[in-house]
Amino acid sequence: MSNSVKKSPAWKDHHTPGTRWSKRQANKAVRRFTGNVQNGKWYRKLFCSWNICDYRFFKTKQQAIHEWETSQCLRKRLLNKAEVIQDWERYYRRK
Repeated sequence: MSNSVKKSPAWKDHHTPGTRWSKRQANKAVRRFTGNVQNGKWYRKLFCSWNICDYRFFKTKQQAIHEWETSQCLRKRLLNKAEVIQDWERYYRRK
């Protein structure tokens, strides 16, 4: 069985309090709507998707290695280059 990987090196921030609150408000708007919701993606018109703030962070493997080479605090926290690459793969590559 092969490992599934992401197409683009991105990490989403799902832990910001504003993100959780706005997603909860969108969910409430859809659930409390008393009209007829048509099939498909019509529910998206009930709440503006721009109000939901999902943050995405992009970083390539070369950027992570360069950041480790230039930053002293990362060298103190992470012991070697292999751990930096493993940390990058955990957040940015693997699903």
